Amino acid sequence: MWTAGIYSNNSDYRSMMNIHGLTYPSRIVKSHEARVVLAVLADNEMMKILDSAMKQSKSVNEILKETHISHSTGWRKIKWLLNEGLVILDKIIITPDGKKFSLYHSTLKSISVKYEDTNVVVEAEPNSDITKKRAKKFFSLD
Repeated sequence: MWTAGIYSNNSDYRSMMNIHGLTYPSRIVKSHEARVVLAVLADNEMMKILDSAMKQSKSVNEILKETHISHSTGWRKIKWLLNEGLVILDKIIITPDGKKFSLYHSTLKSISVKYEDTNVVVEAEPNSDITKKRAKKFFSLD
């Protein structure tokens, strides 16, 4: 098994994903990142946010409408997930009338936690959908 941490800096995470092409679970060895993942698993609203943005990029309003989370709580939790690298800013869209909004995508597809010989072992599978999309965008001529 390849050993890695979930990087809190989004560009580090994307670089790591593009370079290694990870699509299988990676063991999280950094204690901060493991605690972050455990905190998300303990928070039902954060799990709903990750679930909502797992298959496709969505705006904050789409995520909050789908998950029935209040705006103030939702914005705060999405900002926290973004800062911790569990959600990334996928795209910024400018509408014809000049308004702009952002689309967010979950960076993880699955998380596994086990307690093993006095240690908590956290493994996470990167969201290959967003990795493939980033690689395609990176290598395109657009």
